[in-house]
Amino acid sequence: AELHVQLSIKTREMSGATILELSGRIVLGQECNAFRQQIQQLLATGKKKILFNMGEVTRVDSTGIGLLVEAVILTAKEAGELKLVNLPPLVHNILVVHRLLQAFEVYPSEQEALASFK
Repeated sequence: AELHVQLSIKTREMSGATILELSGRIVLGQECNAFRQQIQQLLATGKKKILFNMGEVTRVDSTGIGLLVEAVILTAKEAGELKLVNLPPLVHNILVVHRLLQAFEVYPSEQEALASFK
């Protein structure tokens, strides 16, 4: 039986960027709503450099994918930058299948992603 672990989001600041450590499932429901609000809140408070560390993400459904794309668009509208790091193979494959990989800036490590911010 699959454990229904919700999405947990830990936030920390590093080198002027905000890192969201995502763990669990980015799926339809409360998780996605809370996640969206958190992104909007960051942008509203002027946090323009955002990193999603996806290393602990166990599942993403179409709603989760939509939310990631939405996060990129919201951030770009605010003249910010959003990057993904530590993409699990499962998430990487979904983005490839949906031809969405090029919509994201993806880095293998936080160090490389942080170095890439303008």
